[in-house]
Amino acid sequence: MRSDRMSSTAAVGGRPDDVEAEFYEALRVGDLARMMACWADEDDIVCVHPGGPRLVGTGQIRASFEALFERGTPPIRHETLHRVETLVSSVHSVLEKVALTLPDGAVEAAVIATNVFHKTAQGWRMVAHHASPGTVAETTTDPRPEVSPTLH
Repeated sequence: MRSDRMSSTAAVGGRPDDVEAEFYEALRVGDLARMMACWADEDDIVCVHPGGPRLVGTGQIRASFEALFERGTPPIRHETLHRVETLVSSVHSVLEKVALTLPDGAVEAAVIATNVFHKTAQGWRMVAHHASPGTVAETTTDPRPEVSPTLH
């Protein structure tokens, strides 16, 4: 295990919901060590920020969050809308709400994210975080949207 994870690993809980809560708290306060402690220590972890490229591995993910935190911490709230859990994996569909100050005033942007967790030897850890710009219409908690003819 890398030394940057040593002190923060204990803070990560024993359930996927605990890891997710810790991830968003670390994001909110800009704590890179806490953030990285949420991730699995594997080469194939993946992260996609809204409108950004696919980042693979601890190095790329760490660098992206480090750059984000250098610009300040995002005022973010999250709500898990749906979960699919098995004994060794958990997939969460999440609504992230980010407060933004634009020239016209304050607004709250919606981001739709998917967080994937695997049960590892160290406990539950994040293996994927994929976030995309959302819309206000997507903020509903109705788990069964109308079927679209679009495949993907």
